[in-house]
Amino acid sequence: MPRLGEKYAIEIEVMSRSKAEYQTDAYFELDLPVAPAVMVEDEIVIEGSDISRDKVEAVICRHLGLPAPVPQKKGILQRLMGR
Repeated sequence: MPRLGEKYAIEIEVMSRSKAEYQTDAYFELDLPVAPAVMVEDEIVIEGSDISRDKVEAVICRHLGLPAPVPQKKGILQRLMGR
């Protein structure tokens, strides 16, 4: 995420809490997504699971009015390792 902040001149905020804190009434009252999650402005991009960097970058570009980046092709080792 920090690399995307450098690339697109956007502010990245990372919130990290214990699992117990995410399950409190106070957290639910904030109307934030279930962790892990990614939000871009007020849009919940993904909630409750992981997301690829390419998908997050595409959403950021859409919000900034930029064309979506061309995904980099992965080699066989990267595909097998899930990167």
